[in-house]
Amino acid sequence: MNLTTLLIQSVAILGGLGLAVGIMLIVASRKFKVETNPLIDEILGVLPGANCGACGYAGCADFAQRVVNENAPINGCPVGGFDVAKQIGGIMGQEVAEGEKEYPFVLCNGGVNCIDRFEYVGIEDCKAVMMLSDGEKGCNFGCMGRGTCVRACPFGAMSIGEDKLPHVNKNLCTSCGLCISACPNGILAFAKESEKVHVKCRSHDKGKDVKAACTVGCIACKICEKNCPVQAITVTDFLAEIDQSKCTACGICVEKCPQHTIELRSVP
Repeated sequence: MNLTTLLIQSVAILGGLGLAVGIMLIVASRKFKVETNPLIDEILGVLPGANCGACGYAGCADFAQRVVNENAPINGCPVGGFDVAKQIGGIMGQEVAEGEKEYPFVLCNGGVNCIDRFEYVGIEDCKAVMMLSDGEKGCNFGCMGRGTCVRACPFGAMSIGEDKLPHVNKNLCTSCGLCISACPNGILAFAKESEKVHVKCRSHDKGKDVKAACTVGCIACKICEKNCPVQAITVTDFLAEIDQSKCTACGICVEKCPQHTIELRSVP
């Protein structure tokens, strides 16, 4: 047997094997094909494709499947917002009402206003800082300012300012909530645009300890509580809290607060 014949036979054998394997794969793909609901593909087509997990599911595909098969809320995609929810509602034959827009709000005004107990040298991460004696800040309840929330935002809507506090760019924010979940101290929370008055402190320390650590922290003096004309403020566990359902944004508490802890924000 010469070399040419050997090569021809080898090519023929390999070609035959390739053809056989190809036929087997075609048969297997048809036999084991999983039929999917076309509604899932339709919903997936209108989703933003961020795959951020803010909906609570593994990604956009998982969310679309849950909507169709498990009746997950059609307005469950915070990135897409009302526009996407409306399109999903059209696909599913459901109506969805537009809710009031809300954004992450920073419930701390410490930052440069709060003393440092020691100089931290290490990983620039709030969780890492807090593993060392509950953080370097004089207040264990406040913002560590190391940008964990910033890195958690997939849309570049968060930044740390010169005041060593996080700031939210509403033009980029999708209200996905990933920054809120990432914050180890819970100083980020959703706030509706209509909620204008906020206590920018999360400390539950006694007033004397707060004043020693932070110049703008709540000292539980109850002046705001006593002066609120609609009883919207209560001081519980050394911290003032505002009942947004009662607050009229009159601004009296803001004027009376000796620590300038309460903020009346202007919403465009």
